[in-house]
Amino acid sequence: MAYPMQLGFQDATSPIMEELLHFHDHTLMIVFLISSLVLYIISLMLTTKLTHTSTMDAQEVETVWTILPAIILILIALPSLRILYMMDEINNPSLTVKTMGHQWYWSYEYTDYEDLSFDSYMIPTSELKPGELRLLEVDNRVVLPMEMTIRVLVSSEDVLHSWAVPSLGLKTDAIPGRLNQTTLMSTRPGLYYGQCSEICGSNHSFMPIVLELVPLKYFEKWSASML
Repeated sequence: MAYPMQLGFQDATSPIMEELLHFHDHTLMIVFLISSLVLYIISLMLTTKLTHTSTMDAQEVETVWTILPAIILILIALPSLRILYMMDEINNPSLTVKTMGHQWYWSYEYTDYEDLSFDSYMIPTSELKPGELRLLEVDNRVVLPMEMTIRVLVSSEDVLHSWAVPSLGLKTDAIPGRLNQTTLMSTRPGLYYGQCSEICGSNHSFMPIVLELVPLKYFEKWSASML
């Protein structure tokens, strides 16, 4: 959950999000070094009158400023491709949840159970209890077991939506007539908030997502009470 005046990412809760944070720091350091070098060269050109005449047409310099950017791009591309393939990989999910986007609410179906499905609407501000978050609380949370691989199938009934939970590194488009899939695994219990991330109409801002990750024994009790 983000806090007021936060500048960085939310704390990572899944292995994929941890990898994304490491990649972000890696890329940002490269950008910082390039920016520092360019700023140093510009300040040097503005403050000194010395000119190296043989630098203007030296092939060695041209070779360096051609090869060096290529190396930098490789250092960025290889970790990026690694994470991209990790995000698409789904290995033997323990549970499958089907998520359908509507104007303007989400519906969930636990496909491994015979009759376990519900709609999830945002709680109006006038009905919030003390301590609950405005525009983020829902009447039915998605309860899932932690430390287990969960497959999420995402689609839509009407227009484009996007199912996104930042702290888990999830963002999957909900497209009518198309079934997209993603995977999630939480390393610790807790409440994780998200919102629709695709402009889908006048009430686009009122489609929150709340995941409640709990130990397996509590999930089994919850699922038994819902059936």
